[in-house]
Amino acid sequence: MSIDFPLILVLGTLITGLVWLIDILFLRKKREQFAADIPEDVAVEAKAELRVPLVIEYSISFFPVLLIVLVLRSFLFEPFQIPTGSMIPTLKIGDFILVNKYVYGLRLPVAGNLILPVDEPKNGEVMVFIPPHEDDYFIKRVVGIPGDVIRYENKQLYINEEQQPLEFVEQVPPLNPKYLVYKEELGEVEHLIHRNPFKDTRVLEWEIPEGYYFMMGDNRDHSSDSRYWGLVSEENIVGKAVAVWMHKDPGWKFPVLSQNRWIQ
Repeated sequence: MSIDFPLILVLGTLITGLVWLIDILFLRKKREQFAADIPEDVAVEAKAELRVPLVIEYSISFFPVLLIVLVLRSFLFEPFQIPTGSMIPTLKIGDFILVNKYVYGLRLPVAGNLILPVDEPKNGEVMVFIPPHEDDYFIKRVVGIPGDVIRYENKQLYINEEQQPLEFVEQVPPLNPKYLVYKEELGEVEHLIHRNPFKDTRVLEWEIPEGYYFMMGDNRDHSSDSRYWGLVSEENIVGKAVAVWMHKDPGWKFPVLSQNRWIQ
């Protein structure tokens, strides 16, 4: 079971903030009044009551830090690490990405309710979200928005009966290839995808209702996405992936900054 970090962050901010507020409104005044009533020649030990309790001291120290982190993470940007290869070649396992949280509208932490609309996801954008079948962050590319009819035939993507431009780049390795590389255009976004060399004669079609999105990984034959577990509700949108800011290979490897790039 994954740790619900947003919930922990919200609770930590609320608790430390409440302790800080109680100290300002009630406890601090009592300490100051007690100090004023102590005679000047009283023993030092008697002034121990003036010390700020550790719980209050820690709350005062941590509350502003937690509040800043909460605001930044909930409404502006959030870091995220790529755990699988479903978005290869666009994103690799071990990439650390930055997710823009406000580009699709401001949402309440934990609950996810939209409180201020800004923009809507567009086909071709890389989006972080919570899928319908698992309470965890996923990252895929938007290939279907409300009102679209998506067809996937012979590993070719059609949106509203229009075949999306696809250009062969290379096969890897050149002899007995394990995968094929194509350049695909979705909306205004041009990106690379991987496909295996085997044919697929199935014809799959989906109609996207209002408030839902169809997601696919760029590693088309090695991606668990909307083709298998369904559509993504707008309530479960986290944000738009905008940049890779660090990369770390699995194992005891040092992180590197040489692979930093914008995400297309």
